[in-house]
Amino acid sequence: MRNQTMLLALLFSINALAATPQELLKQYEGQAKQDNPAFSGFSAERGASFYKTERNHSNGQKVSCATCHTADPRHQGKTRANKVIEPMASIINPQRFTDAAKVEKWFGRNCKDVLERACNAQEKGDYIQYLVNVK
Repeated sequence: MRNQTMLLALLFSINALAATPQELLKQYEGQAKQDNPAFSGFSAERGASFYKTERNHSNGQKVSCATCHTADPRHQGKTRANKVIEPMASIINPQRFTDAAKVEKWFGRNCKDVLERACNAQEKGDYIQYLVNVK
């Protein structure tokens, strides 16, 4: 029994690290359905709006995802500390959205920085849906 438990734990930890955007979307879909029984799917259009919409931050600045990631997610962005951010669009950066732990880490940080709150599952799914559909 102990070996089976260890094997399951190992499999789940490997799955948590290796992912595809489609697997992440499936995970967020389950969460979104729990949050909202009327959930009807993710939208690249809503994701684009979420990415580009400027919000008034409590520090008085207008911020959006595009503030650091650029208006065109196929281009490199820069952090406030001037560090390069690789393109967000999967077509340019195929490694994007392939590590579930990393995706959650960055949603956690960036949603707090931009929205001053955590992103919900629908927002995360719409965001990924947009970025995997950028051509």
